[in-house]
Amino acid sequence: MKSNDIIFGIHPVLEAIESGKQIDKLYFQRETKSEGLNLVRKAALNKGIIFQFVPAEKLNRLTKGQHQGVVALICEIDYVNLETLIPTVFEQGNAPFMVIADRITDVRNFGAICRTALCAGADGIIIPAHGAAQISSDAMKASAGALNMLPVCKEANLKDSIKYLKDSGLKIVSVTEKGNKPYYEADLLGPLVLIMGAEDEGVSGEYLKLSDEVITIPMSGKLDSLNVSVAAGIVMFEVMRQRTAAR
Repeated sequence: MKSNDIIFGIHPVLEAIESGKQIDKLYFQRETKSEGLNLVRKAALNKGIIFQFVPAEKLNRLTKGQHQGVVALICEIDYVNLETLIPTVFEQGNAPFMVIADRITDVRNFGAICRTALCAGADGIIIPAHGAAQISSDAMKASAGALNMLPVCKEANLKDSIKYLKDSGLKIVSVTEKGNKPYYEADLLGPLVLIMGAEDEGVSGEYLKLSDEVITIPMSGKLDSLNVSVAAGIVMFEVMRQRTAAR
């Protein structure tokens, strides 16, 4: 992470929030209180910025400077409202194709997924407010610039977002080694959401239950799973193949 992705200290963070900078993550030191920190928390709440209380050690790892109990990680992009994006895609006469990155924390994996999503014709990426890779300069580099062009929706509650997408007519398809159908046998036409899971745990169980279909990538050899960005690429280009063939 580069230093220009980070703002620390009460007054710099407060100014960043009030000026409308996109805050990707906001951390407060646990059990640290001051009037200044209260002002920062109040400003964050007013702007709808989600924050976490963490040990001092985490803040000390993020910066060597005098953080005064607060560190903000700045986002390199402007997030898009999901409930604006989906109707817009429909109004353009297209079937929305969205990808949910469920707790994918590696910036290189996330950047690679975004790059492939753009190339495969996806309309946007959805990430959770907590437990996702920071959209930093490293993520931008890994995406080869795709994050400047691909809409990203940051959602406080992915479960509610999935329900909204289902209610909007999108088919929810989770990709996991636990799937019961090979990806190339699934119908991936029409309005669609692909859910790709965390590097270590895969797709959350509660999202699997909400899925209309759970698919897998057949494997041979001694390993039973692929890198998440590779798996995402395989399935996203199957979506593109099916859509191209159906034209």
